[in-house]
Amino acid sequence: MGKLDGTVALVTGGAGGLGEAAVRALHDEGAAVVIADLADERGERLAAELGDRVAYQRASVLADDEVGAALAAAAALGELRTVVVAHGGWGVAERLVGRDGTPATLEGFSKTLDLYLSGTFNVARLAAAHMAALAPQESGERGAIVTTASIAGYEGQIGQTAYAAAKAGVIGLTIAAARDLSATGIRYNTIAPGTMRTPMMETVGPEALEKFCANVPFPKRLGEPSEFGDTAVFLATNRYVNGEVIRLDGAQRFGPR
Repeated sequence: MGKLDGTVALVTGGAGGLGEAAVRALHDEGAAVVIADLADERGERLAAELGDRVAYQRASVLADDEVGAALAAAAALGELRTVVVAHGGWGVAERLVGRDGTPATLEGFSKTLDLYLSGTFNVARLAAAHMAALAPQESGERGAIVTTASIAGYEGQIGQTAYAAAKAGVIGLTIAAARDLSATGIRYNTIAPGTMRTPMMETVGPEALEKFCANVPFPKRLGEPSEFGDTAVFLATNRYVNGEVIRLDGAQRFGPR
C-alpha cells in the first residue's frame, strides 16, 4: 500500500529534471499524477511509460485557463490532494551593473520573477481554491502544496540577482501561505535544492561537475533528482510539517561565484 493510494497529484514542470523525479516518486506511492508542462514530447512519453494513472496536460503556470485545465484533468482522475510546483525554463545571468557599466535589464528581471515567483503563486492560489472545495480527510487535511525554491534564495551568487530575488520570494511566500491556508486544512511547504544532477546540469561537462561536487561538504556529490522526489513525498505525507523550507543541499552554502 502506498502512502498516497487513491489520491491525485499535480506536478508543474513534471516532464523533466526535478519535476519528473517528483512525478515518479508520487506515482510509486500510489498517486495518480497529472504532468503539467510545456514539453509535450517528454511529458507524453513519461505519461505513456508510467501508465493509465498518469496523464499529461500542456500548461503554462502563468495562464489561468491552462492551469485550470490541468486541475480539471486531475479532477477527472479523482481527488487532487497533492500539488508540487517544480517548473523551470528560464534564467538570465546579469550583474546588477556589468563590467562595462551597463545596468541589468528590467525585462530579464521581470521575466524571471514572473516565471518563478508569480508562476508559483498562480498555481498555488488556483490549486488551493480547488482543494478547499474537497471534503476534509480524517485528519482534517484537504491537501498539501510543495513549491520549489533554491539555496540561491539565501545565498545568491554573482550574476544571479533576478533568480535569487525570485527564489527568495518563493521562500518568503512559504510561511505566509501556510498561515493563509490554515483555515482550509491545506499544508504549504517548500524545497530549496542546492546543486542537483539534473539533465540540464549534466550538460556542463565532467570537469565542471567535479568542481561543483568539491563545494558540497557531505555527501561530496551533486544531489540526485530522486532525492528531491523523496522530499516531495515526505512533505506531501507528513501531516505535521507546515510552513517549512527544507534545504536539500548536502550542507552546501553558495559562495560569491
